[in-house]
Amino acid sequence: MTTTHYLNQASSKMKVISSLMFLALWITNIYNADAQHLKNLPSYDREAIKYKGDWLIATPQTKTKTYSKSNGQIVLSNGLISRVFDISKGGATVGLENLMTGENMLRAIKPEAEVSIDGLNFQVGGLVGQPVQNYLLDKWVQQMEADPSALNLLDYRVGNTEPRFDWKKRPEWMPKDLDWPAPGKQLVFTYGFSQKLITNLVNQSNTDQGRKVLFMDDFKDLKETWEVFASKADERNSFINEGKAGEIMALANQYVYASMPVKATSKVWIVEIDPGTDKSGSWGPGMALQSKNGALYKFNLRTGDLSFGVYDGKNEKRIGKLLAGKKVFLRAEQLPDDLTFSYSYTGKDFNHLAKIPTDKSPITALRVGKMDQKAGAGDFITSGERGRSHINQVMILGELRENAKEDKLNRFKYLKDLQVKIFYELYDGIPLLSKWIEVINNSGQKIVVDRFKSEILALVEAESAVDDKEIWKKPNLSVETDFRFGGMSPDNLYSSSIAWNSDPAYKTQVNYNMKTPTLLEAYPKLGPMKTLAPGESMKSFRTWELFHDSWDRERIGLAEKRMYRSQAPWATENPIMMHVRNADNASVKKAIDQCAEVGFEMVIMTFGSGFEIENDSPENLGRMKKLADYAHEKGIALGGYSLLASRSIDKENDVIMPEGKKPRFGNSPCLESEWGQEYFKKLYAFYEKTGQDILEHDGSYPGDVCASHNHPGHSGLDDSQWNQYETIREFYEWCRSKGIFLNVPDHYFMAGSNKTGMGYRETNWSLPRAQQEIIERQNIYDGTWQKTPSMGWMFVPLVEYHGGGKEATIEPLKDHLPHYEQRLANLFGAGVQACYRGPQLYDSPQTKAIVKKWVDFYKEHREVLDSDIVHIRRPDGKDYDGLLHVNPEGKDKGLIMLYNPLKVPVVKTIKVNLYYTGLSEQAILTNQNGEKLSISLNRDYSISLPINIPAKSQQWFVIN
Repeated sequence: MTTTHYLNQASSKMKVISSLMFLALWITNIYNADAQHLKNLPSYDREAIKYKGDWLIATPQTKTKTYSKSNGQIVLSNGLISRVFDISKGGATVGLENLMTGENMLRAIKPEAEVSIDGLNFQVGGLVGQPVQNYLLDKWVQQMEADPSALNLLDYRVGNTEPRFDWKKRPEWMPKDLDWPAPGKQLVFTYGFSQKLITNLVNQSNTDQGRKVLFMDDFKDLKETWEVFASKADERNSFINEGKAGEIMALANQYVYASMPVKATSKVWIVEIDPGTDKSGSWGPGMALQSKNGALYKFNLRTGDLSFGVYDGKNEKRIGKLLAGKKVFLRAEQLPDDLTFSYSYTGKDFNHLAKIPTDKSPITALRVGKMDQKAGAGDFITSGERGRSHINQVMILGELRENAKEDKLNRFKYLKDLQVKIFYELYDGIPLLSKWIEVINNSGQKIVVDRFKSEILALVEAESAVDDKEIWKKPNLSVETDFRFGGMSPDNLYSSSIAWNSDPAYKTQVNYNMKTPTLLEAYPKLGPMKTLAPGESMKSFRTWELFHDSWDRERIGLAEKRMYRSQAPWATENPIMMHVRNADNASVKKAIDQCAEVGFEMVIMTFGSGFEIENDSPENLGRMKKLADYAHEKGIALGGYSLLASRSIDKENDVIMPEGKKPRFGNSPCLESEWGQEYFKKLYAFYEKTGQDILEHDGSYPGDVCASHNHPGHSGLDDSQWNQYETIREFYEWCRSKGIFLNVPDHYFMAGSNKTGMGYRETNWSLPRAQQEIIERQNIYDGTWQKTPSMGWMFVPLVEYHGGGKEATIEPLKDHLPHYEQRLANLFGAGVQACYRGPQLYDSPQTKAIVKKWVDFYKEHREVLDSDIVHIRRPDGKDYDGLLHVNPEGKDKGLIMLYNPLKVPVVKTIKVNLYYTGLSEQAILTNQNGEKLSISLNRDYSISLPINIPAKSQQWFVIN
């Protein structure tokens, strides 16, 4: 080595060391500043700030604040829930207190987040050293240490909540004004790469540049160096399947592997495996190394339970989490005293998984394939299902060259310029917390955010069971995200962004197979694989956690509806809408005129009407603007229908699904194809140029992935879902900023949509009219357990829809006035708007009077009718049914709506619980005839209410 080269090399090393020392000093100063800030915070007194009332009845006056604890911790609390953070050792959630019940819901400390950048996995925050994971003691927290492999806390700040996006309110459609954003506090933690982390990364990173390749085999054929061992228990067990070497066909718990001798100079063994359809545990495909002294060490995929298996020569254990169906590279490296095992999904950067001691003798043989628990040739007593896996490649490398460590130091220098911010928001008056992360690239090179977990909570189990269960009771909180798609149900987030996972670190749980679902994790199920150029950043989706104080279904539902009013207040916009069947000028103007006459507020040019939002010709845009102007002059909003998914464009623009999968709706274009990008340009332009007010967006993006490499908006499968969702989310947020109403038959509320289906089967509107009346009320009763009345639409077929003929439809309206009025009473009495689909709302003075009667009823009582629903009795056609609207802080405290489906009056006394009206002693009830009734509440807050509902009619009471 020349003197000049040596000096340059030393200078390079000194620059890296100097930069890391500066970073360490900066972190120390930040911690000192944090300690000073804590002294200025009020002391956390749980009992003093705890709200003593019922937040569902009276809004707590305790505002969200940050507090300090004597042990140097910071607390974010609103008197209903508290989240406690350690900020002295690395930044970690160390407490999660439900003040309503007195429970501490946190069982164990986990990282605050996880990110995978450029193929390298990093934990963010967290502490290590907890003795057991069943419960958490304060003294343990004090003894625990920051994880040396995790990003450390650099700084934190406290501020007020911030709006996710702009919202142009439409107060004419709302029962009352709502704050945006919901008031509360935001706590932001900033994490970075400490000296210890970068040093550990350099020491543990498995870069193989500069190693000599001693052997490589891509299994185009089976080389003579390999000796194959296959169980004779099944005739199809083989290492060569259908002529393809390395493709293993075998039963799950039977061995099939190949073995070869290796050179004494071998130091690294890398095996690329496609798990295929294999569903094994201990017999999963992998590699094994045999030492000169005969010891065997194994590293394999446990495809049956999506983890990795490690056998250290004595014991076998499960470790880590395996992504389903993805090819994976397994890597083993021999150190002087140990073997290290790591894995990668790209083959470039490997994630350290385990280190095991060895007998220190050199490795003399390599095995690849399916082996028994001890890396040998044995079968399990139960054979399992047949599966196919493939050993794609084997590579053996030698010693690392001298200056490899310097190369690694230079390679990881850019990490010091990356940051991860974690945001927490806690809201006033509701036990609701939201969380998200942001990855910031301040380096001079582009990075790829492969994957992330934005929330990891090890919660106390809701139940303990020794045996596995089909349906587990989860910890008592509701979870929501703004990364969800594919249906009207709240549960579709479990296929997109949320999982209740088992915790492999919780080894002292009761369940024998350690499958108790106690680990709440938030992460996209694919990707995002987001590329960030220098100076760019990426925010994750948001996760909301709503904590409950009861297991009562009604109470949980009421809390969830409060959450949506708090975080998606546009969902309270509840315009009365008509679906006009034809989009020609005369038909649309007639609909506008009739709506203005009876008090309807919106006209939607429905599906099949001839409305063409994709027609960007000047003629079409000009005509649509004139119609919008005409509607606005009458005080009516106007818009139309567009189908996005559930149709095919062509093979160049449709999604390309992975083998064995189909689009959710049978067909779907890719939103990031050329067609998709052009489609959204047309949508933006349409509303900017016409001034229309509503989009009914049918078959919105359902979450379909796309494996195309030719679409301009994504590079392949792994970034296809994230990029498509960003496109739809950004458009919906833009619509919110413009006041454009969004009818979307998917659960897009947190991303900006106003309304989805209440929940019905379209073909039911072809049933006889009398049956539709009962089913309609059933759908509303069932749909409002988790939706407010304004969140879900229903449907009224004024003309034939899905068949059924004259018996199913209402036209001519004047000939079916009793039925028409019942439908109006059903819907307006529930505060639920419907798509009244047809050419007209009325066809006679009598018809017009009935429509106006119920519109006026709704508008007079709009605030209470759009408020929360308490369920009285589900419709069954055999007796009365009804709902109770409750609004404890409103002028009207409640409204009871009762229906009688029978041909005789219903005369009886019923019990109605008025607890959620906020009344406790006396209730004044006024019925539809203006008659007042004063009733004392029983000790359980119920009243005994005498009712007299006329045959085939309704009765209602306003409560004050």
